[in-house]
Amino acid sequence: MIRDITIGQYYPANSVIHKLDPRTKLVGTILFILSLFLFKSFAAYAVATLFLAGVIWASRVPFKFMVKGLKAVMILLMITVLFNLFVIPGTPIFHIWKLTVTVEGVKTAVFMAIRLVYLIIGSSVMTLTTTPNELTDGMEKGLRPLNKIHVPVHEVAMMMSIALRFIPILLEETDKIMKAQMARGADFESGGIIQKAKSMVPLLVPLFISAFRRANDLAMAMEARGYHGGEGRTKMRPLQYHRQDRIAYLTMIGYLCVMYAAKRIVGI
Repeated sequence: MIRDITIGQYYPANSVIHKLDPRTKLVGTILFILSLFLFKSFAAYAVATLFLAGVIWASRVPFKFMVKGLKAVMILLMITVLFNLFVIPGTPIFHIWKLTVTVEGVKTAVFMAIRLVYLIIGSSVMTLTTTPNELTDGMEKGLRPLNKIHVPVHEVAMMMSIALRFIPILLEETDKIMKAQMARGADFESGGIIQKAKSMVPLLVPLFISAFRRANDLAMAMEARGYHGGEGRTKMRPLQYHRQDRIAYLTMIGYLCVMYAAKRIVGI
């Protein structure tokens, strides 16, 4: 389960998506996620499916590598689907004990499942094709206008970059601790939900200690290298928009127009 989490990992490849400016990928990801919630129809989601498939193909990242990240949120996905399936009122289809499955509930559950799956895969495309340094530079430059209202843009971007970079590190550390404790007789698989939750407590203590130690080492390393925030700092590779970025923005606008047209014309 831990190895299946792909958020924060980078997959190196020589693709069109990898070469895009990080600001382009950030804006594109945000617009894609917004489109999933704004256009609620099967026709619109069919367009979103084709668009996402094309982006994944252009990224040259194996599809099974992206789908692997869904295993970690499968329980949350099932709970969300079941909650919408039985709670939404409307035209009844059949009854299970005191619960009623309705047409509106099925439609809402399907839409919610599609949104969550596409949201995770779409976000994974961005993180898998963008290094943490590029994400930091993209967020910092994209949010630079907020500096005028005294928002610490550089610090916020740095924190988000460090958080993304620490995810695979902490997952690897968790895997090592689990294997070490299982070798000493610990059992993380048997029992019910409450028993499994209790068995995770001995895992959390050394994990938190390791996280605090790594955070302290990182802070000392940054201070030793003279880091004092983003004021006056220069970039070795300044971000600049190129032809492929303009094409990507036009493609995104075209995608949104087709999504809107599919919802208005087909309407299902």
